[in-house]
Amino acid sequence: MLPGNKTVGVVIPAAGRGSRMKHRMPKQFMALCGKPILLRTLEPFQASAVIDFIIVVAGRADVAKVRRMVLSARISKVRAVVPGGSVRQESVWNGLRELQKHSPDVVLVHDAVRPFISTELIEGVARVAWKTGACIPAVPLTDTIKACDGDAVVKSTLPREHLWAAQTPQGFRNELLCRAFTAAARSRFRGTDEAGIVERLGARVRVIMGTRENLKITTPDDILLAETLVRRKAGKR
Repeated sequence: MLPGNKTVGVVIPAAGRGSRMKHRMPKQFMALCGKPILLRTLEPFQASAVIDFIIVVAGRADVAKVRRMVLSARISKVRAVVPGGSVRQESVWNGLRELQKHSPDVVLVHDAVRPFISTELIEGVARVAWKTGACIPAVPLTDTIKACDGDAVVKSTLPREHLWAAQTPQGFRNELLCRAFTAAARSRFRGTDEAGIVERLGARVRVIMGTRENLKITTPDDILLAETLVRRKAGKR
């Protein structure tokens, strides 16, 4: 629980089509060692002691399918499955507005295709988000990063000691996130993640250490790595 029994809601945007996966099925519904990726992603939030409400945002044609999936798997913290928009930001905004029916103190937004999130990281992000207003997990970059021009010619090498790769869940006080999304909608601003939308208001976003296992499944190679992780975790149990 958060201090003062503050409530935490989660928005899971699962409306993407996953074009980089080059598969007929959206990647969130693909089986990972016999279980849909989306269900594997939802399970840690269901298990977390700090999570009270979950809103899943699905493609319009998939809403009924996701509702059946959630009911069959007994993911009881899911309060609604709502249709998404044409881009991720619109989908998150749809989910965030639905979440307001439950008046959460803190909101987390998590990629539907990051199934290896731990309950420890969920709870860490939620606590820091309540304390500071905004928090994201990230990991330091280990590769050398090159900035190139349109002809793929290197223009500069970026100092990696200050570069971090952002992950999810990204957490915020509810009022701050709603205000940021409202402002973005009014000005037609499109951010690359929720933290970027909040940063635009001048708010400070705290970074905590993520984990290398918090993989976002995007390409066929990621599926192979994810299957290895599932088997490794099953072996440890």
